[in-house]
Amino acid sequence: MLLFQLPEDVLYHILSYLDCQTLSRLSQVSKVIWHIVSRDVVWKKIAKGLLNTGITRYWTDIYPHILLKERVKTAQNWCHGVCKRTTPLKWKPKLLPWLQLDGDTLFLSQAGEIQAYPLRQDFKKIWRKPIKIYSGHRADVCRFVLTDTHLISGGSDGKIVVHNRRSESPRKLFGHNQEVNCIDSKNQLIISGSRDQTTKIWTLASSCPRDSIPLYDRVWSVAINPTLSSFVTGTACCENLSPLRIWDVERSECIGSLGSEFRRGAGVLDMLFESPFHLFTCGYDTFIRLWDLRLSRRKNVMEWEEPHDSALYCMQTDGNHMIASGSSYYGVVRLWDKRQTQCLQFFQLSSDLVSSPVYCLRFSSSHLYAALATALHSLDFRHNVITIR
Repeated sequence: MLLFQLPEDVLYHILSYLDCQTLSRLSQVSKVIWHIVSRDVVWKKIAKGLLNTGITRYWTDIYPHILLKERVKTAQNWCHGVCKRTTPLKWKPKLLPWLQLDGDTLFLSQAGEIQAYPLRQDFKKIWRKPIKIYSGHRADVCRFVLTDTHLISGGSDGKIVVHNRRSESPRKLFGHNQEVNCIDSKNQLIISGSRDQTTKIWTLASSCPRDSIPLYDRVWSVAINPTLSSFVTGTACCENLSPLRIWDVERSECIGSLGSEFRRGAGVLDMLFESPFHLFTCGYDTFIRLWDLRLSRRKNVMEWEEPHDSALYCMQTDGNHMIASGSSYYGVVRLWDKRQTQCLQFFQLSSDLVSSPVYCLRFSSSHLYAALATALHSLDFRHNVITIR
């Protein structure tokens, strides 16, 4: 029996032992073999070991519409830092922009508005004219979050504005006396944190907070657990040595804290859940930290230090091996591999004469977008793709 006359499950099992180079050479044998080798099931094991292929540690696929073989090729560029840099949007006044990426639409806050820019399907460039503008704040938008049906923003006017993405009329939630520094929303639940040293719990159905929690310190970041049973707050760390606290959603009670050796002022500026038990944080202490939230542990299990001792304003993960972080000086974006402590690649997006923090960054399978004080930068990792031989 010839190799490719074997049953498909046996054949795919054999192919799963081959590396990128061998599979690429094998695909050149014939058209029949090329079609077999190009299927996602052949590349899934390889993709899980690379950076930003869309395959998470739990074997879910973030980008099922893109061939896995093509994503593996692009992953080589992420690893080696090979990309094409562009600056698709610029503005004159210095702002504190925030980003969200939803499919083929990029949402960017500029002053009191949030603008939605479509990404061109051919080269993934950004149209300079937004297709929709969300307004409602009388001052700058500090943070905003997207759900399937709503866009929810917090501003320096102390207000939270809820936009239904399918209608035109925004709805305002009143409750904070000072600027809303952070906000998160999942499944009708909204958590906000403010400079007024409080965190508030809201629901989409009401314009009044369900509960208000005094923290006696400025709240810089919040994140809702995917289970919706709890949320975490990150404060400025000026009043206590434990800026990270876990809260029960239903009872509004503190059920634990993370770490106790933070120096004064080591505030947590950004955080995100990668799973119900794994939380990433970063901030003024210049570290990215991974926390295990299981009751038997609740401790810092891994950390990555910014080599130039800069505060880290933002970060993102691919759900598997890659972390991207934005520094407070010279628009430096760093790529990290969780399997090692040293920085894998870095990109300086602002000039030596004009230094700007990276206020927010987002990435897809092929692009990384970074928002600085006066421009939006794009890194395209599809160009000059390293050939798999």
